[in-house]
Amino acid sequence: MSLTDWLARILAPDRLVERISDLEPEALKAAGIRGLILDLDNTLCEWQSEAVPQDILQWVAKMKTAGIRMCIASNTHDRRRLRRMAAGLDLPSVSGAPKPRRLCFARALALLDVSAAEAAIVGDQLFTDVLGGKRSGIRTILVRPIHRREFVGTRISRLFEGFLIAHFRRRGRLP
Repeated sequence: MSLTDWLARILAPDRLVERISDLEPEALKAAGIRGLILDLDNTLCEWQSEAVPQDILQWVAKMKTAGIRMCIASNTHDRRRLRRMAAGLDLPSVSGAPKPRRLCFARALALLDVSAAEAAIVGDQLFTDVLGGKRSGIRTILVRPIHRREFVGTRISRLFEGFLIAHFRRRGRLP
């Protein structure tokens, strides 16, 4: 197996979308997805913010109405903020087992009561969301970050992510 094949197997997302609200429940259901594990920062809201954009609030409501189960899984160090955000969206949450560790995803699957084959992770980072999903056998959906403001470590990893995404595109490894 070539290095490109190996990297694509563990880091290339199964799907790319501009924004989480671009996902439609009918398409998810048609793909056999019954549960979504959602990243928090720069996926549902801006980094360190508690304000969820209106289109995403409407999207969460639409997913609930369609019967798609959701759970927030975040690497945030502010667990109180995570609990407030989850409560505000009326969603369960997982913390304490950082992504990309499989334990985080196993806990989320248990909360959602779905198998890995019936779930997808939706997030904005290759090295946490996509890698963790791939390691756990969960489908992966990469979204463009909501905002450019983010943790300094994330900014550094974005340089590598940009290189990899461009490489995967050139090699035809992205959907």
